[in-house]
Amino acid sequence: MRKPASRTAPALLAELAAQQGAREALVDGTRRWSWRTLADAVDECARALAASGIGAGDRVGILAGNRAEWIIGHFAVMSLGAISVGLNTWATAHELGWQLGHAEVRALLVEPHFRERDFLALVREARACGDGLPALTLCVALDACDTAEVLAWPDFLARGETIDATVVSAARAAVGEHDVACLLYTSGSTALPKGVPLLHGKLIDNMWAIGERQHLVPDDRLWLAVSLFWSLACVNALFAMMTHGGSIVLQHHFDAGAALALIERERCTVFYGTPNMALALAEHPARERHDLTTLRTGVTIGTPAQVARVAALGCAGICNVYGLTEAYGNSTVTDAALPLEQRLETVGRALEGVEVAILDPATQAPRASGESGEIVLRGNVTPGYWQDPARTAEAFTADGWFRTGDLGLLDADGYLYYRGRLKEMVKTGGINVAPAEVEHVLASHPAVELAFVTGIPDERLDEALAAVVVLRTGATTDAAALAAHCRERLAAYKTPRHFLFVDAATLPLTTTGKLKRNALPGLFA
Repeated sequence: MRKPASRTAPALLAELAAQQGAREALVDGTRRWSWRTLADAVDECARALAASGIGAGDRVGILAGNRAEWIIGHFAVMSLGAISVGLNTWATAHELGWQLGHAEVRALLVEPHFRERDFLALVREARACGDGLPALTLCVALDACDTAEVLAWPDFLARGETIDATVVSAARAAVGEHDVACLLYTSGSTALPKGVPLLHGKLIDNMWAIGERQHLVPDDRLWLAVSLFWSLACVNALFAMMTHGGSIVLQHHFDAGAALALIERERCTVFYGTPNMALALAEHPARERHDLTTLRTGVTIGTPAQVARVAALGCAGICNVYGLTEAYGNSTVTDAALPLEQRLETVGRALEGVEVAILDPATQAPRASGESGEIVLRGNVTPGYWQDPARTAEAFTADGWFRTGDLGLLDADGYLYYRGRLKEMVKTGGINVAPAEVEHVLASHPAVELAFVTGIPDERLDEALAAVVVLRTGATTDAAALAAHCRERLAAYKTPRHFLFVDAATLPLTTTGKLKRNALPGLFA
């Protein structure tokens, strides 16, 4: 298959509709779209957004599970030259309010209820946390609900009947490859998440290269249960499939038993998932009753044993990868044709359009082949953090390398080997969590004097969040109270699973009085 000629997301969808309009594009339960009908649905939504005053550069948030309207809304926003903002379905009101305010989101597409969560109530709380969110003037409910605070999806779409189709086609033609397509939020090394803008052209370039490493073809069918607001889904998986003309099969939210049945029923060939998802599939009681032999390739991360587990599920061509949101999902990917034993150890070579180097973390001098140092990237990386020049400056070297904060080495053949985190990020269940963010919340508890968060080994999550806490003199609290305090202010996966209460005098310090963070996990032994 040839690389698409399109340089923007809406042009890519139009190209697919023109070239293979009748082929199946999207599956959501019993609902199905061809590339032609999907493009029509996106145009309908784009007209409704235009009728609501949304135009180039405006930010539109999406808060929903993995449903067709997420993808339809995502492409409708980008078709107008506006910016799609994927919002975390696990976020608390504090987190959501900050992100909506920081991005100055003008319109929000929201699923009224997702699993056990009332998202309309969450948005009301977010407004209170975000000084009312004056920029947010339109909320559209993706399902029926009896409240005047939101516009129902059918009524929203009806607005578009007043807009001529040429308005959307003209807006689509005006979108350029260097324009911002989407804005995603990721944990950082401070208490506040960072907004990561990603550009149209590089979405296509990088994901084409990722799909080539997987050897994707138009007949491939992707099982997509990874939450769409993660870059692994709405950037990596979605555009890797679209640049290769494959079909996308949505699972509203991950459930191992339902996933086994869905993969078998829809004859899915492409696996995208984290290590804990693969473990849940492998250990499910119904595993042996379902045929997963259609799986052939895909993407995962993890230790050699974890990558091998995905291969054992039947996905023999699984690709080990390295990347981050700031680098359009992945920067290196192992080729699916490599021997499995090699794919278990290396995270692959740099993709086309990406440069990878290893620098001395202190001096930024290049490291020789086989020497460990900080992984730095150039090429397909974000232009900088949204409205945050200080953190943008910290993230890039003087000659334009993006500092990942990760450790690794390159061998003589250019294969990258990941060796852990230089920064303090903890990856729990495949999700990055910034200790500083959790520490900030713990320190807001009236009984806490100091709090330090680290990761400790966990069989299911790889690393579980663990907090070392020093209480204020005379204050008392316990692990349950601190966990509850965190759950009120942070997404559930950011809440520590382990707490250790110590005296300040017992904290591990260097000779200069600085905390030895790498010694914190040993306290839990």
